Amino acid sequence: MAAADHKMVGEVGFAAWSASDAFEDSYLDPEVVARVRREFAIFPSEVEGEIFVAETSGEIVGWTARENAPDYVSDLWVHPDHQGKGIGRALLLHLCELMVTESVVTARLDTHARNTGAIRLYERCGFVIIWRGREYSKSMGVELEKVHLEKTLISG
Repeated sequence: MAAADHKMVGEVGFAAWSASDAFEDSYLDPEVVARVRREFAIFPSEVEGEIFVAETSGEIVGWTARENAPDYVSDLWVHPDHQGKGIGRALLLHLCELMVTESVVTARLDTHARNTGAIRLYERCGFVIIWRGREYSKSMGVELEKVHLEKTLISG
């Protein structure tokens, strides 16, 4: 991802987040929405990891990130206009293939427990839910029902 792509990456992430039906209405007060928009805007320039983008006709339509640990998929966002076209699957599998080349044994990720579309995608890509519970979301500033998922990449 080039520095010139930062703004579009943030916009795609926010569009995907705001279109999700995973969050209860009580979380979507203007302060939370403003906080999340700001987090997406600064994430690309502050990430301490890697961001991989998917483009269609030269336009960024989705992205995934690996941050804080080589085995952790921190983000996967596809613009709502481009969901259901295999973009999220391609991004996720690309990152998993990269992890395999780095001898990462298990890939990890987490999401909102009500994000059924994303969970379905993750499960179709070989991830399984290993934990369900409540966690504080730093970006939203609220506690959420979350799931943690894992996928074995290299069998021992």
